[in-house]
Amino acid sequence: MLKENKERLDQFLSNKIGISRTKVQKLIKEGKVLVNGKVSPSNFLVSEEDDIKVDDELNYDIKVEKENIPLDIVYEDSYLLIVNKKSGMVVHPAAGNYSGTLVNALLYHFNFKGASDPIRPGIVHRIDKDTSGVMVVAKDEKTSLLLSDMIKNKQVERTYIALVDGVIRHDRGTIDAPIGRDWVNRQKMMVTDVNSKDAVTHFRVLKRFSDKTLIECKLETGRTHQIRVHMNYIGHPIVNDPIYGKNKNATSFGQFLHSKSIEFTHPITGKKLYFECELPKEFSEYLENLD
Repeated sequence: MLKENKERLDQFLSNKIGISRTKVQKLIKEGKVLVNGKVSPSNFLVSEEDDIKVDDELNYDIKVEKENIPLDIVYEDSYLLIVNKKSGMVVHPAAGNYSGTLVNALLYHFNFKGASDPIRPGIVHRIDKDTSGVMVVAKDEKTSLLLSDMIKNKQVERTYIALVDGVIRHDRGTIDAPIGRDWVNRQKMMVTDVNSKDAVTHFRVLKRFSDKTLIECKLETGRTHQIRVHMNYIGHPIVNDPIYGKNKNATSFGQFLHSKSIEFTHPITGKKLYFECELPKEFSEYLENLD
């Protein structure tokens, strides 16, 4: 129970946990702070009756080291870069995993000017460890804030390619189902109306196989594990998905989910940008074998 009364949520937690207000606000924005079981804004005024829970997976005291890890840079300018992330690479450090990530590699190859988050500099959106493909990274704090707002306001269009179990009979579909953390396993997400956020995924069938379907997905929102959760929800989980899949060890390759393309207007120059990355070799070869 809290003793303080009528103090902003972000200010209270900053003092209580001992991390910066900016980092607290990021946790709140990501839905990792619950007040009486609900997501509340940073300016929520707390009182002694409030029950506050913080799901902070990061240790802000650690120093993220630079590591000479090769990167596939698709595009770069003074403000941002487009990376083709390999399947198996974690995007940013988390509890118990502070090396070998995309951020470790980025810190070695680039100088992030004025980054407020030393653990996730330049990261404005994520793709899962076992998801491959294109993602945008900001090179300075101004660009980072602008890109984050663009993603929030659905001004960045992302397209994914996925291979799912089962044969989808409809050529197109939209899954509109809110996503929240699994009640039992906190490492998983689930479709639920409890402490959840709206989530919308559009898909279209590219090719049908005897017992699998290749689809293209476009995200209207960007929730954690969104495509994986939504496809599992309709009975067609991603092939080789280690958490939601039917056969979690179909191949040695990770889940068959690839961030194919990203399209947006450059937040600084105003230039229209579109980038596309081909499927990983392992993904393509698996599809050929299905044929």
